[in-house]
Amino acid sequence: MAKPKTDPNYKVVAENRRARYDYAIEDDLECGIILEGSEVKSLREGGANIAESYAAVENGELWLVNSYVAPYDQAKTFTHDEKRRRKLLVSRKELSRLWNATQRQGMTLVPLVLYFNHKGIAKLKIGVAKGKKTADKRETEAKRDWQRQKARLLRQNS
Repeated sequence: MAKPKTDPNYKVVAENRRARYDYAIEDDLECGIILEGSEVKSLREGGANIAESYAAVENGELWLVNSYVAPYDQAKTFTHDEKRRRKLLVSRKELSRLWNATQRQGMTLVPLVLYFNHKGIAKLKIGVAKGKKTADKRETEAKRDWQRQKARLLRQNS
């Protein structure tokens, strides 16, 4: 049996696992991100955190706010600010759709995954989400537990 080919360029740098617990993700979108050279090198080493960040539409542009990219040690003179706002790249049509969702419908833009795609380009997957209430979180957790129990029972009986 042949082994599946794994793409050497594809690499998940940071994942926001808490987002699916705190928010009901209704739609997701892949967008580009403008980075400096030392940021790209730091991301390739895996030094990033998007857990407490969010995306916002401001002045007709999409920005990633409060994301952390660790400093790159070898970049002595041309270093970057760790918590700076980073511009995200989307089409005008997508930008207007995102603005409509956030301003009119009360949705939130939550970063889900920061990764390098198969071409080696840094991408960010953002989700258009609505915040969950505490009861919704409990319901999701109960469904997840039931699915685990059901899988265990099926494994034991077969």
